[in-house]
Amino acid sequence: MRKRAVGFVLPLLALCLSIIVLTSFHRNLRSAGRNPSAPHMVDALAFSWPWNTQALADNPSAPSTVTVLTYHNDVARTGQNLEERILTPANVNFYGFGKLGFLAVDGLVDAEPLYVSNLKIAGHAHNVVFAATEHDSVYAFDADTLAQLWHVTVLGSNEAPSDDRNCGQVSPEIGITATPAIAYDGERGTIYLVAMSKDSAGNYFQRLHALDIATGVEISGSPTTIAATYPNLKGGTSFDPKQYKERASLLLLDGVVYTTWASHCDNGDYTGWIIGYNAATLQQANVLNVTPNGSAGAIWMSGAGPAADETGDIYLLDGNGTFDSRLNESGFPSNGDFGNGFLKLSTDGGKLTVADYFDAHDTDAESRADIDLGSGGALVLPDLKDAQGNTWQLAVGAGKDHRIYVVNRNSMGKFNTQKDNAIYQVINHELAGGIWSMPAYFQNTAYFGAVNDSLKAFSIENAKLVGKPASQTSAVFAYPGTTPSISANGTDDAIVWAVEARGDDAGVLHAYDANDLANELYNSNQAGMRDAFADNKYITPMIANGKVFVGTRSGVMVFGLLH
Repeated sequence: MRKRAVGFVLPLLALCLSIIVLTSFHRNLRSAGRNPSAPHMVDALAFSWPWNTQALADNPSAPSTVTVLTYHNDVARTGQNLEERILTPANVNFYGFGKLGFLAVDGLVDAEPLYVSNLKIAGHAHNVVFAATEHDSVYAFDADTLAQLWHVTVLGSNEAPSDDRNCGQVSPEIGITATPAIAYDGERGTIYLVAMSKDSAGNYFQRLHALDIATGVEISGSPTTIAATYPNLKGGTSFDPKQYKERASLLLLDGVVYTTWASHCDNGDYTGWIIGYNAATLQQANVLNVTPNGSAGAIWMSGAGPAADETGDIYLLDGNGTFDSRLNESGFPSNGDFGNGFLKLSTDGGKLTVADYFDAHDTDAESRADIDLGSGGALVLPDLKDAQGNTWQLAVGAGKDHRIYVVNRNSMGKFNTQKDNAIYQVINHELAGGIWSMPAYFQNTAYFGAVNDSLKAFSIENAKLVGKPASQTSAVFAYPGTTPSISANGTDDAIVWAVEARGDDAGVLHAYDANDLANELYNSNQAGMRDAFADNKYITPMIANGKVFVGTRSGVMVFGLLH
């Protein structure tokens, strides 16, 4: 009798478990929602693979301290997450790694997703991924179940996202373009973001918002409308909200949120603004214009954010624009115009100033030809020692001219009309195309993904980049190249992740051995349509707790271990 009872109970338990799994699958499908603007079919099928549900069930939320609070992981913009203990070169392959699901939203996701572990929402701890859209929405999702936790719009009453301003760079609408920044103390946090909108009368607005990350509710004093003036030789110049978009990611540094401003397709009368706001009050803290007596010189860096070092100095690459080749006695442009420059900004005394800079000897010709530095992002390297034991503090960046520039942060090189002999290092002829991305750093190696080029790893020896790449990928990345991100467990199990924008409505996620880029571990084409997704440009993958998050035209793809 007992044997017959056991034989009956076991199949019944199996049936019950099957019902529970199927119910969970359909619940997840419903909670993911559907983009009301009819997302791409590939994205709409994100939950159609049965092993995705099993993978989610086998990987429940676990205690973690991993956070990704800003673009490219830290204010130095290294792009490295050194707390990745799940994904390794041994288990990242198309047999066991792939698409887990899709986080559907209401517009383009141009900003890099951000992440907070073990955040308490409505009394329960969640690992949370945040996504911002060009439809002026912000979402919080459970990163493990993929359930939506909250969604808010930051549009004002009777407002809509901006039109594309007759420019195809961000289209069909402009809302939240730049990656936000999060302030988090381990329990509570605030997400800062800039949103563009317009009202029915045709007025345009740029606003800085601060939202509670547990609820999405605006904090006291939020939002604040971006407005600024700056003195020049004519008396002053004013910030015009319709003339700009916030493309470069926000920088949260020492209690100040820094915004930097890009043009729309180089159209109209624009200059180079950096505007800081007190993170606690959202009151304006400081303003700088780097082309106040000239034109152009906007800041966009293909979505990368201004970088910062441990002393609080800020580094960025400025776009094509006016550079005063007549210098004052300190070697600075006589009228304060720093177009097409690698700039160091001081924040001493709460005031923004250009503390140092480098402009190439052919800067004016480059600006006229639109072959400028402004398409790339700056990376602050850790302190490095040369063969004599000297310590060097360096930063690296590249733009459209196929050169890699390495600057000494304490003496950047300024400007020489004949040659670039005062800069710390220039590498020529190793990038096949220009840079519309930014590099990443890991273990004395800088990784660059130029246009129409392989992703290349440049070793650092004796405090200089080796002139030839140590390794490179077999894949060649078309426009806009690629911005790599790195996951590792300390110094072990390092993987370089890169998104390829194919331009044929199909993106590709690549994973490479960080020690040898010729060793590709995975790409999302290997499993046919199983891991397919619609591409987007200037996308930086974010890695946290065994998952890879990739922004698309209608949501965020989630990749991870399938079983």
